Amino acid sequence: MTVFLAEYGLFLAKVVTVVLAVGILVTIVAASMARGRKDGAEEGPDAGEIVITKFNERLEDFEEALSISRLEPAMRKQASKERKTREKAERKAAKVAAKKAKRQRGKGETLVPENPKPRTFVLDFDGDIRATAVDKLSREITAILTSATTEDEVLLRLESGGGTVNGYGLGAAQLDRIRKRRIRLTVCVDRVAASGGYMMACVGNKIVAAPFAMVGSIGVVAQIPNVHRLLKQWNIDVELLTAGKFKRTLTVLGENTDEGRAKFVEDIERIHDQFKSYVDAHRPQLDIETVATGEVWSGQDVVDLGLVDELGTSDDVLGTACEGREVLVVSWRQKRNLMQRFSFGVESLADRIVLRWLDRIARSPEI
Repeated sequence: MTVFLAEYGLFLAKVVTVVLAVGILVTIVAASMARGRKDGAEEGPDAGEIVITKFNERLEDFEEALSISRLEPAMRKQASKERKTREKAERKAAKVAAKKAKRQRGKGETLVPENPKPRTFVLDFDGDIRATAVDKLSREITAILTSATTEDEVLLRLESGGGTVNGYGLGAAQLDRIRKRRIRLTVCVDRVAASGGYMMACVGNKIVAAPFAMVGSIGVVAQIPNVHRLLKQWNIDVELLTAGKFKRTLTVLGENTDEGRAKFVEDIERIHDQFKSYVDAHRPQLDIETVATGEVWSGQDVVDLGLVDELGTSDDVLGTACEGREVLVVSWRQKRNLMQRFSFGVESLADRIVLRWLDRIARSPEI
């Protein structure tokens, strides 16, 4: 038994040593990469690029792949070979066109494509509690507004259960930039647009929701834990010094008062009134007092209440758009170094874990 424990201990020591060595190596490599960047290289939150994907071509690829799969083996092989040849020629032509466009830009010439189609720009917003995706959204909207005309349109695929008031308020303001330029905005909700998510969705000229998407929750909620009684049992005093009668209303550590609670509720009610006014201004067909109760709805109810205009999925809307428009998926891709990617991954994982447990605690309806 003693020999086994000794060998097991030695094995654990080796594992720990290897893990530490790998960690140190990764740190050294990351530091070297950071030091090795050229002077003046773009860094920070502004380091990134706009990526454009042609959705029409993706659908055409799907259609062609399915058609080829139905052919006999010999014909299938020939069709695949012809497809690769064509794709190679298209890539070559695209490079030539890009070089030509670059020369034209250098001369200050306006770039006008041949036989231009009206465009549908597609954006994706996957919201969290802090609305961190708003920064990405704002850059994508800025890129679109540099060339979009009133004949173009924007389609936003939105998914969010809400979060901070200021974060989602900024998100809605970013979408308002599209409306102010008289560019049509369609918002598609496949799963959920609640609270702050609906604040953003209501900006759209048209809202389309999947049959069982959860929509609404036009309300405000806040909760603050208070451990004052626990601290009092341990004879721990907390000194809270403020200037201004209502600089602090409710606190985590101090003793809360009825006056502070009343003021806190008053603040929440004021924010709720602002929320209702914002929704009412963008969707006057709503009976705002009926829907602004904090409830969520789905199915035909959301159409009957006026929360959305029709039922359907984003795929339905995109498929229709492809019939007569050029559909472009626009995405901002931020450049991150190794350590930034690692820290961002850890942060995203922590957010997902917290949200998952909050959802379990809330016991959302399931089928």
